[in-house]
Amino acid sequence: MTTEGTACVALLGGSYDPVHTGHVALGSYFSRLLQADALRVIPAGAPWQKGRLGASCEQRAEMTRLAFSSLPLPVMIDLQEIDRSEQGQPSYTIDTLRQVRAELGPQASIVFLMGADQLQRLDTWREWRQLFEYAHICVAARPGFALNGTAMPQAVAQEFTRRLGTLSSIRNTPHGLTYLAQDFAVDISATEIRAALQRGFPANELVSPLVLDYIEQHNLYKS
Repeated sequence: MTTEGTACVALLGGSYDPVHTGHVALGSYFSRLLQADALRVIPAGAPWQKGRLGASCEQRAEMTRLAFSSLPLPVMIDLQEIDRSEQGQPSYTIDTLRQVRAELGPQASIVFLMGADQLQRLDTWREWRQLFEYAHICVAARPGFALNGTAMPQAVAQEFTRRLGTLSSIRNTPHGLTYLAQDFAVDISATEIRAALQRGFPANELVSPLVLDYIEQHNLYKS
């Protein structure tokens, strides 16, 4: 572990409706690459870019806790976005990063993790350029993904490219850098999982047994 105030903490947000093995693999992959001291998993409260979710905030938080319970590093399920939604406030990543930075202090390395699909929409996020003032951003790319691809907004590609750093520099500085992992091949869709569950098809390879049991016990995603 690093000394207090200089820890490296990875953040992984998402709707987790439901949480699946791709989420866990992404968190585990970057935690290992970065030698992170802890992973914070942040279930969204009321994600403003998505419609109505299939499970409640409490159910998604519990499924997330079950899914990440086996990782061999400290994992915290951070409920701040759910707490804000229960107060009638939307979930914005910029607010989450500001709160985590205030909590961990100015020297901690905070690393926000995302998939390539999220990076392609980054310019639609609230105050997206200010995200770098609070955290690094590490992206897991699908096979064949390129920063200069036609699906990538030019402003995002330019910002991401000029901030490219090494894993060591990201771990040892507080914020402002980016990293693109080209060899992360997991590509799982929660939408497809919900559709399979609704049709009664098994999702054993996509969702952990603990989460599947929870889904069945609470009769989720049946309609």
